[in-house]
Amino acid sequence: MAASVEQKVTTAIVIVAAVSVAAYQAASVFAPLVLALFIIAVVWPLQQWLQPRMPKLIALAITVIITVVVCLAFASLAVWGFGRVGRSLIADSARYQAFYNDVVTWLDGHGVSVAGLWAEHFNVGWLLRAAQQITGRINTTLRFWLIALVYVILGLLEIDDIRRKIGALDNRNAARVLLDGSAATAVKFRKYLLVRTQMSAMTGLLVGAFAWTTGLQFAAEWGVIAFVLNYIPFIGPFIATLFPTLLAMIQFGSWQAVLGAFICLNIIQFVVGSYIEPRVSGSVLSISPFVVLFAIFFWTFLWGIFGTFIGVPITLAILTFCSEHPATRWLADLLGGPAQGPAKEIEP
Repeated sequence: MAASVEQKVTTAIVIVAAVSVAAYQAASVFAPLVLALFIIAVVWPLQQWLQPRMPKLIALAITVIITVVVCLAFASLAVWGFGRVGRSLIADSARYQAFYNDVVTWLDGHGVSVAGLWAEHFNVGWLLRAAQQITGRINTTLRFWLIALVYVILGLLEIDDIRRKIGALDNRNAARVLLDGSAATAVKFRKYLLVRTQMSAMTGLLVGAFAWTTGLQFAAEWGVIAFVLNYIPFIGPFIATLFPTLLAMIQFGSWQAVLGAFICLNIIQFVVGSYIEPRVSGSVLSISPFVVLFAIFFWTFLWGIFGTFIGVPITLAILTFCSEHPATRWLADLLGGPAQGPAKEIEP
């Protein structure tokens, strides 16, 4: 029996390692597919509601158009917020140059030669390479979303047929796990996105109100940026906190004010993300905080910033399917959130 258990554990580790390597090597194939599955799970109720009321292709077109409009709206909010801040920074570049000169002078007086470091690492060649990388990243992102959109269209067209094929499988247990797991995962995806939207809106309002109360420039813009970036766990809130703090260094000119702004912004992120959100999401999205953090870092390593966004939903899906099968239910129980009720003692 012990050997059998060890063999199963070893096999599971090998499978996980092989899948991870495949996901890393073929990110351009698997990442758009995973995003498409996530989108299909979220928008399927709309498609399902429209189909009995009109031709299937028209219902599909309406669903896809609404999905694209929502995605473009989020992208436009981010572009608007960063664009407003960026244009103002360019228009007020003289003040930022003076601040930079003061910092360089202070650092030189303490034995840190910023000018030499700048000349060594930030030259024309570096700027050209950076421009090429940004251009390439934009092209890659557009191609990524186009591929995902094609997957979404094909998936919405075939979802009923796939469900019938799964229901007709001879292995009834496998059919049950696939159907029930898919339905439960889709529900959790939608609740995850709903909770994330509510918490992002709350974070954006609090950040905007804090910036307006303290007199920090671009209060509305910082609120919008915090709202959009909060959809990306950990990294998004960090960026939404860092940029207003950097601006406060220029505007207030006092390290006490800068430190206060940094602390207050992080308190907002912590209270909403670590206290309010877990209580709003409830047991339906219950995952161990350790697993959440590991999933974010793991999928960020595999797929970059997209992995940061989709890491938690992928983990939700894996644990949901594990909970549907008796052989793997223990894994979902182990990696889930805090147990409800008194803990059971393990008998020797």
